[in-house]
Amino acid sequence: MGIQRKKITKIVAAFLFGVTILTGCGSNKDATSNVKTTTTVQSSETTEEQSTSIEEESTEQKAAKIAAMSGPTAIGMVKLMQDAEEKKTEFPYEFQIFGTADEVSAGLIQGTLDMAAVPCNLAAVLYQKTGGEIQVAAINTLGVLYLVETGDTIQSVEDLKGKTIYSTGQGTTPEYTLNYLLTSYGLNPETDVTIEYRSEAAEVAAILAESEDAIAMLPQPYVTVAMTQNDKLRIALSVTEEWEAVNADSTVVTGVLVVRKAYAQENSDLLEAFLTAYQSATEYANQDIEGCASLVEKYGIFKAAIATKAIPYCNISFIRGEEMEQKIMGYLETLYKQNPASVGGQLPDEGIFYKEK
Repeated sequence: MGIQRKKITKIVAAFLFGVTILTGCGSNKDATSNVKTTTTVQSSETTEEQSTSIEEESTEQKAAKIAAMSGPTAIGMVKLMQDAEEKKTEFPYEFQIFGTADEVSAGLIQGTLDMAAVPCNLAAVLYQKTGGEIQVAAINTLGVLYLVETGDTIQSVEDLKGKTIYSTGQGTTPEYTLNYLLTSYGLNPETDVTIEYRSEAAEVAAILAESEDAIAMLPQPYVTVAMTQNDKLRIALSVTEEWEAVNADSTVVTGVLVVRKAYAQENSDLLEAFLTAYQSATEYANQDIEGCASLVEKYGIFKAAIATKAIPYCNISFIRGEEMEQKIMGYLETLYKQNPASVGGQLPDEGIFYKEK
């Protein structure tokens, strides 16, 4: 099936950043847009060697309906999307790319979507909201936040003392992440630094372009976009690396793959085949950056020129099992301590994790 796209608003698709950071089920203006790109891809593998009975079974198999958000959390999926479009996958899949988390949440709750790549904390919110009917199957994206500056004064988190930091995401996970990072290094977010929040990453990028000594915390691909506008801008610190330096038991987890529990129980073979293919797709994203970037543009996520530079900094991953559980719970616990609503009001129990039967 070909690609179908709905009306695109004025926001330039090249600058889309779909890692929505939520306090509840609402979307963050910074991380999402009103853009909705819907990509539908179907596939079922049939070869001459297959028997008639297998072909009939494949034909009868309903396509899994899978969603991603326009941004880094969709990058690891694009090769799988192409394979599905070219009918190279074992089972049939239909992919949709959305611009807001609300649309994805509604689809999962209503059962019109079977799986989705979503922000980690949204997975916890949905787990609570549905009474445990949404489970996490894998981590697909680790940290995408970076501290950048137009000068050359920030070599460590401690160097931020007395500085002004521009950021987005006030009242959502970027704020909680920055506060955690500062306090972990002995800085008081309220007295030792000045944090000025803007509603959109583009506003922060504009400040960086106009200033000779500005400091900001931005997500990819906005870091890459800003660096193309200002050759004096440099990445000073990786928020993920600084987090892990003080907390070896957790890390920043940006995106995860979730699945409806009922769907997983009824389609375990398809789900496991999908996860195997998804892992291969994430490996492709990291190994063939230019090829992946071309597919990122093909599916309307952002331009290939931006993707080529941003992908190495997007921490595209595929993590399952105990490592996944440890990283996610450590991250959610940190968010919970700052604002319980950011993870659905309470920490999820181990039932949030899908486990292979």
